Parts: sequence; structure tokens; C-alpha cells
Amino acid sequence: MIEKQEVAREAVLSAGSIIKEAFGRFVGGEIEKKLNDFVTDIDIQSERMITEILHESYPEVVIMAEEGASEIDGDEFWIVDPLDGTTNFVHGYPVIGVSVAYWKDGEVLLGTIYDPLRGELFEAVKGKGAYLNGTKITVSGAKNLSDALIGTGFPFRVHEYLDPYIEVFKTIFLKSRGVRRAGAAVLDLAYVSAGRLDGFFELYLKPWDMAAGALLVSEAGGVVTNFFGQNNYLSAGNIVAGNPYIHSELMAETKRIFSSIDLSELSTPFPAG
Repeated sequence: MIEKQEVAREAVLSAGSIIKEAFGRFVGGEIEKKLNDFVTDIDIQSERMITEILHESYPEVVIMAEEGASEIDGDEFWIVDPLDGTTNFVHGYPVIGVSVAYWKDGEVLLGTIYDPLRGELFEAVKGKGAYLNGTKITVSGAKNLSDALIGTGFPFRVHEYLDPYIEVFKTIFLKSRGVRRAGAAVLDLAYVSAGRLDGFFELYLKPWDMAAGALLVSEAGGVVTNFFGQNNYLSAGNIVAGNPYIHSELMAETKRIFSSIDLSELSTPFPAG
């Protein structure tokens, strides 16, 4: 697994260089079509760089990626998000990340997330702990929501679920120290693993938004489930993560409020873990 970790690290660092060099180039007054084409091109360049590096060392391993997602066939593949926080990128808002995870035999075994603007590299290997720039990290020690800072993201593509989601948000907002919506789930999860956020919840995410970050949280001593306490968050498309205490409180609210709501249409085909 050390060899795969080194390859994943090279992939996110190389893609991060492309993104960092392009960041902020089109902020302010640009024609929307030109801007969208530019962002799409950076996404594609980043994914192409990651794919080339991964395939050079492991040509037989399928890659599941946001821009050019392959059909998953088999029990081994990479899960790639070449640029999380695209809207942030468009506006020059400095919260973006690159993510690579490795899945084999029903579980994520490796997760790597890179913040190219801050030079922060988060890494985890199953059973080996979580690290930030080579230093071991752990989830926070907060035991109550009243002491917790929580991350989230709004379901802007599925407005029909907005009302119950806002109900969860309001409940957590009133009970916690604060709620942050930064716009890049891969970094939110990385921040939970480093104790910067005590917990995180979001609806309608894809496997590439969650895979690496979920492993980081788990390896840092946290807990990750879907809204109902189940482990199929990668396919379910909803996630609750946090240290054991905060996860329990967050999940109690998501489960209570969403218990009568069918979220199956938001799921993504994914091998059972």
C-alpha cells in the first residue's frame, strides 16, 4: 500500500499545481461562457493528470472520476475528484481540494486530499492513522454540540429536500457553537479528521466527494455513517461524520427529521462494502 500511497500523493500534488497556477485568473468581469469553459478545462486537465499518473503505475485499475466517470466493474478501483469546490474556484474563493481514494474488496484502503492553495496534504491508509503534511492528526475531543463547530453543505441541486434539510440545519445551528458552509466537501471531511471541525453532514454527495475524507475521519478516530447510522454512505449520497460524541448527536437529528423521507433517488450505483 505504500507504493499506492506514493502514487496517489504524486497525482494530487501534480493536479494541485495545475489548479493553483490557474486559480484567480478569471475572477471579476469575465464573460460567463468563457469562464465556464476555462473552469471545465482546468477540471479536465486536473483529471487527465491524475489519470495518467495512476495508470502509469497501475494500468489495470479502473478509475471512477467526476468528469469522466467509468462504469465500475470489479473489486478494485481509484475514486477521483479532480477539483472539489468548482463554484469557489470560479469566484476566487480559496476553498478547493483534490481527492484520490483507493477501493479494494469492499472498502476504501487509502485516501489522499490536497489543498493546493494552502499546501496541505491529508493522507490515510486503512489501519495506519491519518496525517497532515506527515504529522499524525486526530478528531476533536468535543463531547457536546454546544461546544462544537459543524460543517455542512446545502442541497442546491435537489431543492425538493431543502425544507427538511433546513430543519436539520436550524436544529444544529441552535444547539452548536456554529455552522460553516465552505463549499468543498473533501476539505470539510479533512477538517473533521484534523479536529478543525467537530462534525459534518451533507445531503446529495457522490462517492468522489466522500471516499478519501471518510477514511481520514475514521483513521483519525471518528465515525462516519449515512443520515440513518448505516455504513453505505458512498452509495446513499448522504453523510454524517464527526468524533464519536458529535457524530451521535448529529445523526440523531438527521435520522429523526429524514426518517419518513425516501432518499433512494439520490443514491449512486456503488459496490456494497
